[in-house]
Amino acid sequence: MSRNLDEIDLKILTEIQADGRITNVELAKRVGISPPPCLRRVRALEEEGYIQGYRGLLDARKLGFDVTVFAAVHLSSQAEADLRAFEAFVRAEPLVRECWMLSGEVDFILKCVAPDMATFQDFVTHLTAAPHVRNVRTSLVLHNSKYEAAVPLEVKGRR
Repeated sequence: MSRNLDEIDLKILTEIQADGRITNVELAKRVGISPPPCLRRVRALEEEGYIQGYRGLLDARKLGFDVTVFAAVHLSSQAEADLRAFEAFVRAEPLVRECWMLSGEVDFILKCVAPDMATFQDFVTHLTAAPHVRNVRTSLVLHNSKYEAAVPLEVKGRR
């Protein structure tokens, strides 16, 4: 069960989203409290699952992953065991960076990256052969107009 976050918690989360490497002293200064209670709050937010982890955001293209594709996957069965088996399959696939189960016509949408189209095509061949995969439709990303990995906490603060 989620607790109500106060204004200081939301400020802490906002600052950590903007800079996961911020020191506790700087964080405390920015949110207007002293370092010891700030650290206690951060640890509580981590333990309660509001902060799931810390990581660096890397530029895929600079690292040679020039191809980004979204793949819409339709399964032939929506039985719980088959859905879970497909999820296990994609979790083991390094080119799949995100997997979302959807309602409607598409069962799953996958965000995939690859160094080149040949590597991605090999993956699609592997994906279409996976158990219960009925069909896969892919869309090649031409341009990304917005990439915001953060949660829009400013919207929650308006309520």
